[in-house]
Amino acid sequence: MADTNFDIIIIGSGPGGYVCAIRAAQLGFKTAIVERDYLGGICLNWGCIPTKALLRSAEIFHYLQHAEEYGLSAGEVTYDPSAVVKRSRAVAKRLNDGVGFLMRKNKVAVIWGEAAIDAPGKIKVRPAEGKRRRARSGPAPTTPSTSFLRPVHGRACCPVSNPTRN
Repeated sequence: MADTNFDIIIIGSGPGGYVCAIRAAQLGFKTAIVERDYLGGICLNWGCIPTKALLRSAEIFHYLQHAEEYGLSAGEVTYDPSAVVKRSRAVAKRLNDGVGFLMRKNKVAVIWGEAAIDAPGKIKVRPAEGKRRRARSGPAPTTPSTSFLRPVHGRACCPVSNPTRN
């Protein structure tokens, strides 16, 4: 069975969670991160980053439509909605893969599932089922039923929560 004892376990791999996990590992703590969907969280995979990629495509389309205002000629300008979305997804995937690389590089174990605090210093993880994972991270992806935390400097560790998801 995979090791389930960690100094620090972070719940959620959004921008706050994965940065916290990396720093904890750099400081020498045996670190794990629990994620139920995709490394990088909502912002990186579905929210901010893909939206900005879509907006950038729209901005470039607008500039091309008005090329003559810049002394340029672009001919007939069209767009392909499926290609625009495909580019947006590729941008998100590239960044998601980057987070996975950082988890491996810093030896942060990634536990796929949904975490709940069971008792002080104890986290229960319900393994994620039927979900495809883009990044494979950490020394060995694990799905333990229960993980234990040791107090750090006399205090129990607290989870990183995402208030926008239930």
